[in-house]
Order: sequence, then structure tokens, then C-alpha cells
Amino acid sequence: MKELLQQVRIIDPGLETDKIADVLIADGKIQAVAPEISDINSDTQIKDCRGLILGTGLVDLYSHSSEPGFEERETLSSLLKGAAAGGFTRVSILPDTSPPIDHPAIVAQLHQKAGEMGNIPHVDVWGAMTLDLGGKQLTELADLATAGVVGFTDAKPWENLGFVRRVLEYLQPFGKPLAFWPCDRLLSANGVMREGTEALRLGLPPIPAIAETSAIASLLELVAATNTPVHIMRVSTARSVELIASAKAANLPITASTTWMHLLLDTKAIKSYNTSLHLDPPLGNASDVEALRAGVRGGVIDAIAIDHAAYSYEEKVQAFAESPPGAIGYELALPLLWQNLVETGKFTALELWRALSTQPARCLQQQPSTITPEQKAELTLFNPQEVWKVEKKNLCTLSYNTPWLGEEIKGRVVQIWN
Repeated sequence: MKELLQQVRIIDPGLETDKIADVLIADGKIQAVAPEISDINSDTQIKDCRGLILGTGLVDLYSHSSEPGFEERETLSSLLKGAAAGGFTRVSILPDTSPPIDHPAIVAQLHQKAGEMGNIPHVDVWGAMTLDLGGKQLTELADLATAGVVGFTDAKPWENLGFVRRVLEYLQPFGKPLAFWPCDRLLSANGVMREGTEALRLGLPPIPAIAETSAIASLLELVAATNTPVHIMRVSTARSVELIASAKAANLPITASTTWMHLLLDTKAIKSYNTSLHLDPPLGNASDVEALRAGVRGGVIDAIAIDHAAYSYEEKVQAFAESPPGAIGYELALPLLWQNLVETGKFTALELWRALSTQPARCLQQQPSTITPEQKAELTLFNPQEVWKVEKKNLCTLSYNTPWLGEEIKGRVVQIWN
């Protein structure tokens, strides 16, 4: 069946395109893009897409799958349905499942299940660097690479810099992305929110910014010594942006990402004590948010990750400091980022879409999708004006740990092609 999308707004960061046109899709491919397409068959399904946005498919760098191990929070099926509902055509699963993704059999199991579900969105899997994510003994990295992992990460802070150096030296020949989350746990201690006046006012244990920045500085020194490319995950402070900018200016082989909620909220939001605002790393101060936004717009921060983390109601209904850190995001990220950043003029549509689509793909060493004839249709159709309420019945994900629960938001994905 052919589909004709009439007068849709096309956003393609790879081509620097933001224009109104008709798009013809057939047999999983883009057949034509033109100001107006009139030469169509009787079996073509015509969609009036005025006011809608057609962008390249969204790509998530990293998120948590609760399957295997914690299916009461989220199944792989519900995760993929939520990702598709949020406009994502590719997702990348972190290795902190139970058991962790530290053996080719687990990789094969996840790929098989995703295949049984049609692999929509496409599923990539991060392989663990160390057994049981313990940070002490390397996994069979060559076997994991052969099994088809997208890259390697433990997705947790490292304690032994000597071991990190050996990891960088050993993994360099594999040519796959290596992702690190820099955080000094001795400095963060039992903290749950960013150090500052708000933490004092709310009486919550603080985490100093240097818990992140000192770890980033150390990692950058190791990258300079080994010249192994790395991806820096979960950047959350203004000083971190400065360090990464200096490293990129010195041509160190690094990319970096922040998460979507760190671009929208700062520590003032935590006055509600909503446990879905308990994140790790914590929400930054207002100056951090501004620096992160500028970093994304300017390309110092390459990509926006979702870091989707589902938790059950029972796990989140407790004291803020005792709750597990994390929040869902697949179905909310694009609408809320568009509503709060693009519609307010803080980002252009291309800047936001680039950080959610083109750049995450490049960080994963993948080819970004484009909206050009003869290319496969990997697309996201988005209605920026649709208003809907964030309720359990309106979400595909099983858990609903989000600070926007019960609120009306504007913007919703209509369809994806993959």
C-alpha cells in the first residue's frame, strides 16, 4: 500500500531541511518528496498532514530494560510499545538487566524476543564491560562483539582508574562505542540532589558538582593517554560542559550526552518531593540547565538520551531519599521537549531533532536516516498541537513513574515507519 502525506512539515537534520512538502511512501521506502505530488494511483492512501511534522526516526542512546529480571516494572514488549508511541525507531538497552548482559546468550535472547515482536523499534543491546557489572573482571568482550552488541558500557560509575585505563587499552581494537558514566561515589556519598541552596532548604543530602566533574576530568586524561574514543553519558553540570568543550577543542575522540529531563527541570522542581524527580545524576541548578541547553545547541553535547527507567508504584512510594532513582520517558520526551524548548524559541526544530535523531545514531556509529527518495522509511510523524493527559491508561509502558503524571501536555506522535 502507498501512503501520500500531503503538505507535511519535513525536518531532516542530516540535510538541514525544514520545509513543507508532500511525501510518498511505498513498500517501506520513500518514493518521492516534492512540493506537490499529484501523480498517484487509486490505491494510494492520502493523509492531510497540514500542521503535522515528519522527522527522521528518533534514536535513543541508552535506556533500561526491566526484562529480564524485573518484568513487574516493564516487559520488553511494553518498553518497545512505549518507545514506538514516543516516536523512537531505534532503542539501545543498557546491560543492567538481571542477569546482566555480560554473556552472548543474553544478547541472543533479547534479540530473539525483539525479533518476535517485529523489531519495531529496532533494538540494539549494550554489552557489559565487566562480569556482573562488578568493575573488576572483564567480560568475554570478543564474544559479545561477535554476538552483535552495539557497544560496551557498565552504565555505572567506576572506582579504579587503573582498571579503566586497561579497559580503554584493551577495547580500542574492537572499534565499537564505549560509554562511561563519570561519577565519584566517594564524593556523592549518600546524596540525592544537587548541592546548593535548594538542597539546604529541602533538607536533602547533597551531591556536589565535583562528584561528576572530577570523574570527567580523570576520564579525559585517560582518553588523552590512550586515544581510545569514548562516549560520556549523563552529563549534568555546567562545568562538565566546559571540560568537554575544552577536550573537543583539543581533538580528543569523545562524544557526550545529557538526558532529556536535565534539559527541562532544575532543583527547584524537587520542592514537591515527587520521587520521580529523584534521578542519578540529580537535576542540576538553573545555571546547569542553561549550560546543558547551550551545549546541545552548540554541539558540545552531541545527543539527548532518554535513560528510560521504569519502577513500580510500590518502589517509588516512599521517602524521596529512599526511592530508587529514575523515571520513564519514551512517551513524554519529544512532546515535552518540543513544548518547552521549541515552542518557546529556546531551540530550533532542527536543533532538537538533531539531538534526538541524527546525533544519537552517529554516537552509536550508525548511519542516520534521511528523508530522501529511495531511502528506507525510518520516520516519525508528530502532531505538536494534540493535547493529552498523562495517565496510566494513556501510556503503553507498564510503570508510570513520571512527575508529569496527571498533567495535560501538548504534542503526540501519530505514527512511526521503520
